[in-house]
Amino acid sequence: MYRYDQYDQAIVDARVEEFRDQTARRIAGELTEDQFKPLRLKNGLYLQLHAYMLRVAIPYGTLDSRQMRMLAEIARKYDRGYGHFTTRQNIQYNWIKLEQAPDILADLATVEMHAIQTSGESVRNISADQYAGATADEIADPRPWAELLRQVTTFMPEFSYLPRKFKFAITAADSDRAAIRWHDCGLRLVRNEAGEDGFEVYAGGGMGRTPMIAPLIRSFLPADQLFGYVQAILRVWNRHARRDNIHKQRMKILVHELGAEEFTRQVEEEFAGFEARDVDPPRAEYDRIAAYFAPPPFETGLPDEIDRSDPDFALWLDRQVAPHKAPGYAIANISLKPVGGIPGDISAEQMEVVADLAERYSFDELRATHAQNLVLPHVRKADLYAVWQALDAAGLADVNLDLVSDIIACPGLDYCSLANARSIPLAQKISTRFADIDRQRDLGELKIKISGCINACGHHHAGHIGILGVDRKGTENYQLLLGGSGAEDVSAAKITGPGFDEDGVVDAIEKTLDAYVRLRDPGERFLDTYRRIGVEPFKEAIYG
Repeated sequence: MYRYDQYDQAIVDARVEEFRDQTARRIAGELTEDQFKPLRLKNGLYLQLHAYMLRVAIPYGTLDSRQMRMLAEIARKYDRGYGHFTTRQNIQYNWIKLEQAPDILADLATVEMHAIQTSGESVRNISADQYAGATADEIADPRPWAELLRQVTTFMPEFSYLPRKFKFAITAADSDRAAIRWHDCGLRLVRNEAGEDGFEVYAGGGMGRTPMIAPLIRSFLPADQLFGYVQAILRVWNRHARRDNIHKQRMKILVHELGAEEFTRQVEEEFAGFEARDVDPPRAEYDRIAAYFAPPPFETGLPDEIDRSDPDFALWLDRQVAPHKAPGYAIANISLKPVGGIPGDISAEQMEVVADLAERYSFDELRATHAQNLVLPHVRKADLYAVWQALDAAGLADVNLDLVSDIIACPGLDYCSLANARSIPLAQKISTRFADIDRQRDLGELKIKISGCINACGHHHAGHIGILGVDRKGTENYQLLLGGSGAEDVSAAKITGPGFDEDGVVDAIEKTLDAYVRLRDPGERFLDTYRRIGVEPFKEAIYG
């Protein structure tokens, strides 16, 4: 994983001291809230319903044990003993005191972490496939390119005050675990017939009020021209975006209004100038960064066999463990979705357990996922039983990856000042209703995603079953959507009809899944059945 050099550290340390001064001036009344707001947002600090919330960046989802231990220490020292992993591979703390925020940033800086550009109208935390560098189904590890993009887009003057936030996602696998087409710019590392690395480039995706799936605008971009092309995309958007209307500022609106063909034409025209000037960093800079992502020293000759005699361990193996590119190794997924729990929440004590496991069994590396779970990417198969035992003792051994209780949910009205409805209690009720593991396994792959408002932080548009909380004459109401996907078979979910109260939407999901079980063909996922028969049979089951 990437390590700070003296320049990285100096930048982050200087930013901490700058924000310490800004915070002191705010507390002293020398800055108004309107003056302070853009300053704190650039440092990931939000003012929520009950307290300040700090969002910490985890670039491309990768961190090590000392960083996880620091996150635990922050949770214990400055919050209420827990943190919340988000759909952008970040972690949030919901109970921050303003006067302590600079101290938290200073603590983060000691372990090469920060909260820079986790908010504000800038390039946000760049996300990636959580299996990057570990899975066999990728061209190469895409994270060096993500790190290069992170470095060249941080504090770049032209892109420091964009019309709205801008989100990148990157993968190198055929299986899209990063939801690249739901991003402003999605990148897939590919290899052409000549054996050269390059990128498929998608632009103009996003959720929120107007969900749009990004079209392909370049089928092959030479890898060493990535930054020039990205700069061309950002410049075209920056030039034409509607800064006068908050609902029309995202790049997806410009791509939609211009049309993908015209948007692509303008990007290619802009890119020609960058290409002629050769604005990309030299190859030596990529090589410098890539050296930090060299594969760990995997052992050879390890056994592939695993003792499955413990039935509970066998269940965990079947659901939570994914294939690794190195013989004798596996990828272990850690669920942060216990039945009746808050999706993405993890206690300080649990963070320390995961940090210990990463250090001992996974080459001191772990990952945060956009589905609000964690991953130990490089575990010897011979160590999986010990890992499972430690997770089980810590309450982290649920066997629900991609099942009905593996719910994505935003903080909702329990915390967020923008929300219209609560997400957390609804997620808890759904997971409790479908707690039976045999039923979950029978239902198969089923991704439920809940957002407490139209901003879609819970990715409800990409849910096989999506739920959107709305305000209906002062009452919390929930719209049910079906048929979305954030994977390589990307699609946008559609609203089924009138909304429900909290208990009513849980009942509606039950009716939906009863219909699925009745109507599915052998081997079909819920999403497959929905696509085959359409929405009407489900509407009939839901509304009668």
